[in-house]
Amino acid sequence: MTRHETIDAATGPFGEDIRIIRAQLRRFIEAEVKPMGEAWEEKGVVPREVLRKMGALGFLGMRYDEQYGGAGLGVTSSVMLAEEVGRSTFGGFSATVLVHTDMASPHLENAGTPEQKARWMPAITSGETITAVAVTEPGAGSDVAGMRTRATRDGSDWKLNGTKMFITNGVHADLYFVAARTDSDAKGSRGITIFAVEKGTKGLSVGRALSKTGWLCSDTAELIFDEVRVPAENVLGEVNRGFYAVMKNFQNERIVLGALACAEAQTALDMTIAYVKQRSAFGGVLWNNQAVRQRLAGCLTRIEAGRQLVYHATRLDAAGVDCVREVSMVKAYCGELVNSVLYDCVQFQGGMGYMRENPVERMSRDARVQAIGGGATEVMLEEVAKRM
Repeated sequence: MTRHETIDAATGPFGEDIRIIRAQLRRFIEAEVKPMGEAWEEKGVVPREVLRKMGALGFLGMRYDEQYGGAGLGVTSSVMLAEEVGRSTFGGFSATVLVHTDMASPHLENAGTPEQKARWMPAITSGETITAVAVTEPGAGSDVAGMRTRATRDGSDWKLNGTKMFITNGVHADLYFVAARTDSDAKGSRGITIFAVEKGTKGLSVGRALSKTGWLCSDTAELIFDEVRVPAENVLGEVNRGFYAVMKNFQNERIVLGALACAEAQTALDMTIAYVKQRSAFGGVLWNNQAVRQRLAGCLTRIEAGRQLVYHATRLDAAGVDCVREVSMVKAYCGELVNSVLYDCVQFQGGMGYMRENPVERMSRDARVQAIGGGATEVMLEEVAKRM
């Protein structure tokens, strides 16, 4: 166990049950993910078989009720999951898993009826059904209230029309949680409803699979809704109250993304420290250069600050405390942190840091979106400013 892992065990918000699951998940990732990740990057998808294996081992339903195949654990299990998938060095794999477990399916957990949960949740926890959340639009990213996708009542059904953009798991998902405006007269955040839309529903299509800078084994899509008929029993929660459901889950999502960012930064830093301690240059090794050591020490200090901020927000959230300010700090700070650390890691690995065969090169590309997705840094800082 490394020193920072020892610190996590001593001061993190994790109980013994979470630590046991962490060890199992780490072994799974070492055996099933790291050896195959490069092949997945080339193919642009994480194989469904791997996700089913994760489901069978209980990694995809840790937050959900045992009657649906879950473990009934809390937010700390999500933080642990994010840390461990972040250690894999494959951001696309991390995104595939975490969107399913902590960004999409929580909409069913938070707002679903017992009948809806019984219908979909067992397959979600087992990995048979993979989920995506469709909120972002070409003209409405962090500005959720600006969405234009419409849903109109038609007898006992609703009809959806519009376009969603940058949807992670969008190509291969089986179940989409879609936000649409259901009251055309409502202002801003009002009049939005969440719908569960199953793959294969007539009128739902993938406009295109998007080509990205990073997260290459995570499929990202533009979705088109053309007169998509959705039965009323597929409405999640209250009609016209969907904006608040989206905002509620953003808190969990942003804690998870902060934990992911810190784990990725720590993993890249560990690899870089090992590199500079053996890289010969100018009659010695790079580690003997004071400027190099101090720069890397600064990276470690900022990672630890970010990790403790994540843990602080996790404790507040688990206690039911209003922590929008702290969670917004997490997302703003950690999204910038991972980019800064990965920049330094590439720099100190020199030419090797720029080679595609080096995990740090891939991680530097994957990191860029961390300051954008789930709430751009600037939007997060405005949330903090509102509460100052």
